[in-house]
Amino acid sequence: MISFGCPDRTGIIARISGFLAEHGGWIVEAAYHTDPDTGWFFTRQVVRADSLPFDAAELRTRFAEVAKSLSSESSWQVSDTGERRRAVILVSKAGHCLYDLLGRVASGELDVDVAAVIGNHASLGDITRAHGIPFHHVPFPAGDPAAKAAAFAEVRKLVDEHDPHAVVLARFMQVLPPELCEAWAGRALNIHHSFLPSFVGARPYHQAHARGVKLIGATCHYVTADLDAGPIVDQDVIRVDHGDSVEDMVRKGRDIEKVTLARGLRWHLEGRVLVHGNRTVVF
Repeated sequence: MISFGCPDRTGIIARISGFLAEHGGWIVEAAYHTDPDTGWFFTRQVVRADSLPFDAAELRTRFAEVAKSLSSESSWQVSDTGERRRAVILVSKAGHCLYDLLGRVASGELDVDVAAVIGNHASLGDITRAHGIPFHHVPFPAGDPAAKAAAFAEVRKLVDEHDPHAVVLARFMQVLPPELCEAWAGRALNIHHSFLPSFVGARPYHQAHARGVKLIGATCHYVTADLDAGPIVDQDVIRVDHGDSVEDMVRKGRDIEKVTLARGLRWHLEGRVLVHGNRTVVF
């Protein structure tokens, strides 16, 4: 698979498709988009591996020259969709997103190997181990900055030893430090409810219920040093009304968080998300 972006101009599609045709590349999926606000062009091309006379590494080397000839500002990636994807999941106490992801993986609906689950609480260890996945408990002592830094260092060590394609913050209630945001840029995915920034702090569903909110939802985004403000991968909403209790709203909010996170993770693993600045193109 080739994903590519550069300032728009004539001949981009012809150059890429011509390069692939020269080597017998059989394109089975292609998507294009031009952003009129930035003047950038984006494409995602899926090519049958058995149609090329070389592997993904050689394709990457050869395509580098094509990308350079199109623009010195180009952003691109060549990946082997046949390679198994790996993910590490970070959790706290809320288990709804973890339960959902583990169920989708176990059923084959989500094609990814979960290499490990790491929690700053031990409560989700049993369900993780029941799926045959290692669980690591890394406590985060409150009010101790040095201990918290050490905990994040341990989390980083545990994650990096798996070199995952995705680091999933499945309701992980700790703010990643800037150095981890940078190290996992473009790989760390977070999910949060849609009440930010209107209802911040504790008990957001209670605040929303008191204000008579009629829509609740969730946002799946890449993690950056700007809290909950990274490039958005997916969003969804569900309606509520005056008859819904706080408990109803919490239940519906959890449902939409599960679906949105799973969908965003799937698109990420399939290489469908192209990031440009703080915006995304999702093919």
